[in-house]
Amino acid sequence: MWKEENNQLQRSFEFKDFVEAFAFMTKVAFAAEKMGHHPNWNNVYNKVDIKLFTHEAKDTITEKDVKLSKEIDEIFKK
Repeated sequence: MWKEENNQLQRSFEFKDFVEAFAFMTKVAFAAEKMGHHPNWNNVYNKVDIKLFTHEAKDTITEKDVKLSKEIDEIFKK
């Protein structure tokens, strides 16, 4: 579940292994590029931590972040 902290939407995702985590990140990358809005993320082995915020809005949460978070959730469910 996404949580709002420090003017960011944040969520961690855990996978079976690195390959699954990387595949997820690849799918998110394509979705983010299509939306023109990119996550701040970190990957260590099977864990992906994502933070969403909008630079143009002085690093606060906007509708772009909410929309991307929903898209990321859909990718994760698949």
